[in-house]
Amino acid sequence: MAEHETDRGYLLDNRQSEAGIRFDALAELFDPVTFRHVDRLGIGAGMRCWEVGAGGPSVPLGLAERVAPNGTVIATDIDVSWTRDIDGGVIEVLRHDVAADPPPPGGFDLVHARLVLVHVTDRTEALRRMVQALRPGGWLLLEDADPGLQPLLCPDESGPEQRLANRLRSGFRTLMAARGADLAYGRTLPRALREAGLDDVQADAYFPITSPACAVLEDATVRQIRHQLVGEGLATDEEIDRHLANVATGRLDLATAPMISAWGRRP
Repeated sequence: MAEHETDRGYLLDNRQSEAGIRFDALAELFDPVTFRHVDRLGIGAGMRCWEVGAGGPSVPLGLAERVAPNGTVIATDIDVSWTRDIDGGVIEVLRHDVAADPPPPGGFDLVHARLVLVHVTDRTEALRRMVQALRPGGWLLLEDADPGLQPLLCPDESGPEQRLANRLRSGFRTLMAARGADLAYGRTLPRALREAGLDDVQADAYFPITSPACAVLEDATVRQIRHQLVGEGLATDEEIDRHLANVATGRLDLATAPMISAWGRRP
């Protein structure tokens, strides 16, 4: 789920087949957290929502269920490959770069982005445009990863399989940072929302440590970035094959980086 590619390109390209697998795994892992916050903020029938960097369809569809029949969900991304089929009814899908394009017209009761701004080079401008799009009283809900807070794929580094997994995760972080990702961005969200002038700012964090969806996500992610890992000398093909085989056993306790959710209201 991402907007705004750097000059070197977004590492986890939506056009690759593994992207759909990743979106499904991310939905399983994080949709319950996202919609717990959405419901707590009172998003319901007739409201207008902007889903920034939608990536997959699960969040726009969940928002549509809540705002139907007379509300609106605008789902935007730089690549709408995985959302174009849900366009229609209360959902409108638009190709859009959050840091470069004007916000969609009309004020919004909710603007939401999940695992997006960590990848956007001009995060400050993207945040400014999202706040600008809020109606008075509207909520901004940002959810982003903080790999720096918990950098390990296997927090219980108990053997060679876990050490290999953590070394490949370190390579993944190296590739992300080289493309402009801020690996400590999640922790800054509460301050960023206050500095943007929002009221009632709160935040929490969540990350699974063992889940079948974590294994699915890891397999798809490694396959998606395999060429870059090998090309940059961060791993060998043999190491990647061995890691994927270890993941397939289901015996590794795989974690994600913490996802920090922060929300604030426009006065």
